[in-house]
Amino acid sequence: MVKRKRTQTLHRNTLYNLSERVRSAEHPAMRPHPEFSFGILRSSAMSKVDILIPAYNAAHFLPGTIESVLAQTEPDWRILLVDDGSTDGTREVVRQFMHDNADCLRGRLTYIHQPNRGLSAARNTGIRCSDSPFIALLDADDLWLPTRLEESLGSLENAPAVGLSYGGVSRFAEKGTVIDTFVTSRLGKTPQQTVTRLYTRSVAFPCPTVTFRRQCIGTVGMFDELLRATEDRDLWLRIAQHYGVVFIPKILALYRTSASSMSGDLPRMLAAQRTFIDKHHGEPGCGWAARRVALAGALQQQAQGYSHRRQHGIALRFALSSLTSAPWRPTLWRTAAATLAHALRSPRTAA
Repeated sequence: MVKRKRTQTLHRNTLYNLSERVRSAEHPAMRPHPEFSFGILRSSAMSKVDILIPAYNAAHFLPGTIESVLAQTEPDWRILLVDDGSTDGTREVVRQFMHDNADCLRGRLTYIHQPNRGLSAARNTGIRCSDSPFIALLDADDLWLPTRLEESLGSLENAPAVGLSYGGVSRFAEKGTVIDTFVTSRLGKTPQQTVTRLYTRSVAFPCPTVTFRRQCIGTVGMFDELLRATEDRDLWLRIAQHYGVVFIPKILALYRTSASSMSGDLPRMLAAQRTFIDKHHGEPGCGWAARRVALAGALQQQAQGYSHRRQHGIALRFALSSLTSAPWRPTLWRTAAATLAHALRSPRTAA
């Protein structure tokens, strides 16, 4: 994907404006309200699009996230906020925010509490509670730009063969600095090529920019709750096998990153990716060569993650394993060379 530095000033200003609204909303929302207790608050009217917001211990970010929905130019929406067993006062934050914004949110936000079951289960709970023709995704710590829904619905409403749309995204750090911007589609020229690119991680659909038809779920099923990572790519691939996919060449959302994003639970990530690769191997677009490339990409990601942790010995082993899987991929040679250079420069190389 191509980074467009010239857009950083614009998005930094947008992020600043949203951050100002976040700060103004956070303080009163964080006050405790021990007298308030609920499991489900339901809105009544069906909207054009249901917005799924799964939340687990993200109370600090939720007011800003919901504020970015309130700022949408498309007015016909409903929020389905699924609290996945949070222990940080999410319930009280939502209650206070709904109280402070009653005129804007009355009948437009459904709060659902469930025991902690993971991201896929939380999203599936939201899907089960939805009844709108379109479903848009937004994580509890990300932000939408004001035209996000308008652009997404416009790409789907007059294209019945298209099941999913996504767009560009800017990543920003915890302090509000824009890191990079991705606005290139990299979709395949044919539906099967798109499936192959999803399978091999050659294209990414940023979750806060994704909108899909609810009818897709009836065709391909919901998020796979057995996958503890890569569950979004798994659903996108299944949708792409049956429906068209369209890319919106505009920045639609701001994706929050943290210091731990690059070096999270690497073993769990690799296990989930292997499961995903094996699950779809043999399907159209997911043949022998694609499987080798997909596995090489997963191993390359491990090499990059361990290198970020400065565990250069482990990183080098993963880099060499990725080369063995798909030696015709130039990017794998570059990763292996960079990993080797880091290992040689390191005074201590973890084995």
